[in-house]
Amino acid sequence: MSQTNFMNPPCVYVGEEKFVPYISEEEINKRVKELGAQISEDYKDKTPVFIGILNGSFIFMSDLIKNINLECEIDFLKLSSYGDAKISSGKVRMIKELNCEVKGRDLLIVEDIVDSGLSIKFMEDLIAWQEPASVKVVTLLCKPNSLKYDVKIDYIGFNIQSKFVLGYGLDYAQKFRNLNSLYILNENK
Repeated sequence: MSQTNFMNPPCVYVGEEKFVPYISEEEINKRVKELGAQISEDYKDKTPVFIGILNGSFIFMSDLIKNINLECEIDFLKLSSYGDAKISSGKVRMIKELNCEVKGRDLLIVEDIVDSGLSIKFMEDLIAWQEPASVKVVTLLCKPNSLKYDVKIDYIGFNIQSKFVLGYGLDYAQKFRNLNSLYILNENK
């Protein structure tokens, strides 16, 4: 694959696995603007704290924040439940803690993808004792058929199939996060 085409290739190969275009850069940008407008309206009299879950949410959160038309704060938390695998290990470990004050604040947890809901459940349990004023969840992608935990997702970019996707912040063994569009595993080889 040439360097000039790396950001939007016609397909992506990881070993023998082929990933094909799924959600385009244009569709993502349009939806992120819509989410930004909705959140700006919902929080117009507040100063929310956006908490990005690293590493996957960083591109989505960056673009989302550019579309938030109000005063806000940003922090990050780093969790891991996948490692280099395509499926969750079922265990979440915290790698980086929050630096912000949570008590009495309106929090928006920003995820790249909600699969089983395990990371969101972990986050809710982690911050509940700190008495935030409110906690809402924003995710670019949600796999409703894969949810195993009872979590509420307040803002969803796209509901998607229960298949592995990469690009736009989502990785395969820490690679391909910098693709501008989303690609899905092609099981029809």
